[in-house]
Amino acid sequence: MRTVDMKIGVMLPLGAGDGPDGGMPGWKDVRAVAEAADEGGLDSVWLADHFLYRDPEGQIFGMHDSWTLLSAIAAVTSRVELGNMVLCASFRDPGLTAKMAATLDEVSGGRLTLGVGAGWHDPEYEAFGLPTDHRVGRFAEWLEIVARLVRGETVTYEGTYYKVREANLDPAPPHQIPILVAGHRPRMMQLIAQWADAWNTAWYGAPDLQVEERLETLRQALQTANRPADAVARTAGILVRDPDQQAADPSPKAIPVQALAETAEAYQKLGVNHLIISPEPMTPRSIERIAEAKRELTS
Repeated sequence: MRTVDMKIGVMLPLGAGDGPDGGMPGWKDVRAVAEAADEGGLDSVWLADHFLYRDPEGQIFGMHDSWTLLSAIAAVTSRVELGNMVLCASFRDPGLTAKMAATLDEVSGGRLTLGVGAGWHDPEYEAFGLPTDHRVGRFAEWLEIVARLVRGETVTYEGTYYKVREANLDPAPPHQIPILVAGHRPRMMQLIAQWADAWNTAWYGAPDLQVEERLETLRQALQTANRPADAVARTAGILVRDPDQQAADPSPKAIPVQALAETAEAYQKLGVNHLIISPEPMTPRSIERIAEAKRELTS
């Protein structure tokens, strides 16, 4: 009998390449996958946050706005946790982000995890006129303001990039919204150890040496910050394929869904609390297969 205490969540379709037959998903496609996760017993659903993606050959893939979709998902689901993997700090002012988070947490009945990151994809920055310099420096200021606001403080802050004066959230969120930060470089790990409730590393198949190394960087960062080793939940993004369905662009890293229970056990032994799965293909049937595999963890 397996007794794996592991949350299992899924990434939802957002942009070109994620929809049926590798096309652009519409709201009905996103909703169908979200409802399958909610009804199937999975623990969470997540959306990436991009304006666009340009591949190395120059092909551009469009994206829907993730926060708008996440708000809609909150209204049509009742149980699953919700989050972004991850919200790009550069796209939204810190005060606006905190206000949006408090409102979405109200709509969802307290199911939001505020997943955030510094951003990385220069082509979307350049297309929409966003600064690409000092990205982590900007994020450090942004994160402090957001974290203090969602934790109930009245914030006055004057930094190089952001300023607020006696800002607070009114109405306040119904509970303390957990903050997840994705990153692995030293300065980001310092910020994670200081401000985050959860951390993400991605994308993998079965756990490998890189996963172990990045978990060790988190352990060291928490130790340096004098925070308990379990103060930040560990989440990992993995790729899972259903061999019985055709995927438009399968990844060689992806594990077969039949191996998910065994893979979850391996991640649990490394201290990972929550697996976030990018399914191949992105269909309600894939979500059902993942939910079936999750049930194996305690059967």
